[in-house]
Amino acid sequence: MVKARVAVSLLSTAALCWAASLGAQGYPSKPIRVIVPSAPGGAIDVTARTLTPKLAEALKQPVYVDNRAGAQTIIGTELAAKSAPDGATLLAVFDNFPLTQYMMKNVPYDAIRDFAPISLIIRGPMIVGVPPQLGVRDLKQFVQLAKSKAGDLNYGSAGIGTSSHLTVELFKLTAGIDVRSVHYKGAAPAVVDLIGGTTQLMIAASGTLINHVKSGKILALAVSAPKRIPQLPSVPAIAEFYPGFEAQSWVGLLGPAGMSREIIGRLNSEVAKVLGDPDIRRRFEDQGWEVVGGTPEYFAKWLADQSQKWARVIRERNITLE
Repeated sequence: MVKARVAVSLLSTAALCWAASLGAQGYPSKPIRVIVPSAPGGAIDVTARTLTPKLAEALKQPVYVDNRAGAQTIIGTELAAKSAPDGATLLAVFDNFPLTQYMMKNVPYDAIRDFAPISLIIRGPMIVGVPPQLGVRDLKQFVQLAKSKAGDLNYGSAGIGTSSHLTVELFKLTAGIDVRSVHYKGAAPAVVDLIGGTTQLMIAASGTLINHVKSGKILALAVSAPKRIPQLPSVPAIAEFYPGFEAQSWVGLLGPAGMSREIIGRLNSEVAKVLGDPDIRRRFEDQGWEVVGGTPEYFAKWLADQSQKWARVIRERNITLE
C-alpha cells in the first residue's frame, strides 16, 4: 500500500511538472553543483551522491556534490542562499535545516524566505538504540532504568540541534526521564561510543543504526514511526507505549530563492523520475528510508510543519547552539 502511494505520488509529480519543464528546455546550460553543508559520509551526502549520477544523465550536464561543512551547516547553507537563482547551485538539506535559526542569533539566512523548495527526497523513522550490555530488553525497561538512575545515564547525538538530539529531548519530555546529553561532531563517533557502552542511548536515523542493529552490535528498542517498519518488524513503535509520538529524519533538495517556476518544475520532474528508478528505491528502502518525492508545494508545507513542531521542543528545552 505504501509503495503504491509512493508510485502514485511520483507519477503525479511528473505530470504536474511536465508543462513547466517544457518552458525550461534550455536549462541547464552548464554544470550543476549540489552543496552538501556537512562532511562526506552523512545521510545528506550519501543521498546526494546516490541521486546525482542519474540526474546528470537526465539533465545532460555534470551534476556534482560540493561538501561545505562548518559552523553547524551554516557555511554551506549561506553559500547556497547567496548563489544566483539560475539552477546552477542547489542545496541538499537534512532535518535540522529549518531549525538552526531558532537556536542561534544572527543566522545569515532565513530557511523559508531565502530558499525555493524543489523536492522532499526521503524520510524515515529514528531507531531507539542501546548497547546490548546495558541489560534492558525493551523500551519499558529502559524507561524504568532511566527513572531509577535519574541523571546517571548518557545519550549520544550527532551534534546540538540535530534530529538525534531533538528527538531524545522530545522523548525525555514524553517519558518523564532525565538522561544527560553527550554531543559529538557527527553521527559516526556517537555510534562508536554507543556500541562500546560509553553512552547508553542514541535515537538516530534508521540509515545510521540499522546495519549495527542487524549485526547485533546495537539493540533496537523501538522506532519513532507511527507504526512498525518492514525492515525491523519485531521492533515496536514508540507510539505503542506513548500514543501520538512520532519523529522522522528526512533529506530534501532546495535552490536559492528567486528560481523560476520552470527551472523548479524541471528539477522536480527529473528528481521524481530518479526516485522512481527501482534500483535507487531499493537502495534507500534497504536502509529503512521511505522514498517520497512530491511537489515543491508539498515540500514547502513539510518544511513549515517540521519547523513549527521542533521549534516548540527547542523553546521548552532551552536549546541553543551558542
